[in-house]
Amino acid sequence: MSTRNREIHLASRPQGWPTADNFRLVETEVPTPGPGQIVVRNRYVSVDPYMRGRMNDVKSYVPPFALDAPLDGGAVGEVVASEAEGVRPGDTVLHGLGWREYALLDARAARKVDPDLAPVTAYLSVLGMTGLTAYAGLLEVAGMKPGETVFVSAAAGAVGSLVGQIAKLRGAAHVVGSAGSAAKVERLRALGFDAAFDYHDGPVRDSLKAAAPDGVDVYFDNVGGDHLEAAISAMKVHGRAAICGMIAQYNDTEPPAAPRNLALLIGKRLTLRGFLVGDHNHLRDEFVREMAGWLRDGRVSYDETVVDGIENAPEAFLGLLRGENLGKMLVRV
Repeated sequence: MSTRNREIHLASRPQGWPTADNFRLVETEVPTPGPGQIVVRNRYVSVDPYMRGRMNDVKSYVPPFALDAPLDGGAVGEVVASEAEGVRPGDTVLHGLGWREYALLDARAARKVDPDLAPVTAYLSVLGMTGLTAYAGLLEVAGMKPGETVFVSAAAGAVGSLVGQIAKLRGAAHVVGSAGSAAKVERLRALGFDAAFDYHDGPVRDSLKAAAPDGVDVYFDNVGGDHLEAAISAMKVHGRAAICGMIAQYNDTEPPAAPRNLALLIGKRLTLRGFLVGDHNHLRDEFVREMAGWLRDGRVSYDETVVDGIENAPEAFLGLLRGENLGKMLVRV
């Protein structure tokens, strides 16, 4: 085991779009575990849109990242030292201390996973928080029913691509996705979306109307902004929206303009509900069973964009915000 550890620190808080200068690569000693602790050699770490909000020093549902300290996030790796019962060197674990090569943590904060059942990256995506977000948001938060029409924004991303596939598997009549390039639109069609459009090709409202002329029952929102406004216009009476993220405004320096048609919520009796995946952990076992079956049968596909080297984690994150990923953005440590 190496004695040197490299980790990414938050050097300064971004003003608007983050830049490479907001991050710093720091070399430290590999930590030694104390009682009940383990040291994990991370193999893959996740970068996710929600991390942008944690770079701001504002009150939110999760504490902000500290300056001059390592960032954190989902990671999967191999235990290399253990002072905890039930966890041995060689075990593969999932945990929340990414953005570094070696992580020291209490064993209770790690979950053992089986690398023989699925590729280890799947536990950060389709079988992990990403998959559960799609599953819970669509089925429990939005309450999608068979025969309904579903619209998904950022549909070629890690969450959105799974939402569309789960919707079809659970009986949706028509699933529409938006994405940021012609290649991504083609990928959505290959994944089974009934219709898809590139939001650069014209007003989202017009594209959505063409793709779902009879309206939308459920909207899974990863974007906000003009996508949310378009969805409100398209939604049927008693339509529901699961608000997962609003990446379109994460880097805005001015307060965003609200959708201009919010009054439609009244007459249409719409429900717009924000959610956090952690509130739906009671679905985890059900989700894993169902998703594992779909994967085993080849009924669900998932994409990964992998960047090599912990030193390139900031660029992977910036690429995610620019929409350069297809599916889950990961860093191979």
